[in-house]
Amino acid sequence: EVSPPLVVSRSALEGTSQLPKFEEDLFKIVPESHTCNGEDAFLIPTAEVPLTNMHADQILEEADLPLSYCALTPCFRAEAGSYGRDTRGLIRTHQFYKVEMVKITTPETSDDEHHKLTRHAEECLEELEIPYRKMRLCSGDVGFSAQHCYDLEAWLPSTKEYREISSCSNTGDFQARRMALRYRPEVKQAAEGETAAPKKGGKKKKPKKPKPVLCHTINGSGLAVGRTLVAVLENYQTPEGDVVVPDVLRPYMGGVERLKKKQ
Repeated sequence: EVSPPLVVSRSALEGTSQLPKFEEDLFKIVPESHTCNGEDAFLIPTAEVPLTNMHADQILEEADLPLSYCALTPCFRAEAGSYGRDTRGLIRTHQFYKVEMVKITTPETSDDEHHKLTRHAEECLEELEIPYRKMRLCSGDVGFSAQHCYDLEAWLPSTKEYREISSCSNTGDFQARRMALRYRPEVKQAAEGETAAPKKGGKKKKPKKPKPVLCHTINGSGLAVGRTLVAVLENYQTPEGDVVVPDVLRPYMGGVERLKKKQ
């Protein structure tokens, strides 16, 4: 678990591909006030940005992969172009808390790690016993940087529809290419019975170090706190207006089993 910075530079947002495409959705700190390492500064839209950029411009060792990180942070979004009922309440807000999960992997393991990360988010919903569905997005709906994405959508009885509560994306080497995030593959051991060809003079050649390869990056919400609260309140509300506390949350609520409606 990481406690990352909430202010990041333009180059960090370019590395994770929020910039230049989504600049109007970000909260920018004016240069007359402050900059970040001499660059434009922004409030983070998600902890994905500082978590992934921790290894920008680095060459990792294959033996250290996969790397898995998580962080609970406030997220700041201008939500330009938003309108209608979602601009009120907890569904779409300018500031909200979210647990973000990030993985840095090899190309060979990224698909398996993507499924593992998605399961982490699913297990949170299952522990809360909130009805949900898992949607695999078509290419037209996948985000700018992603090559594969699952959305987890919780059931909201008030509107009789499923609403996104987590999005888990495999960005392949897209982000890694932009931020120069690479790893060096392990030297393959010679098969039994094989020996390296000797140099002239009888000395054996040292195996060459493999060239660095681009990592794959994966990210997902686990979960957006505001929307999860909405899902809990709606799915656990009784006809009397009380809210039953989910079993898994009761130890954190001092054993309280029901939140009574104020008369």
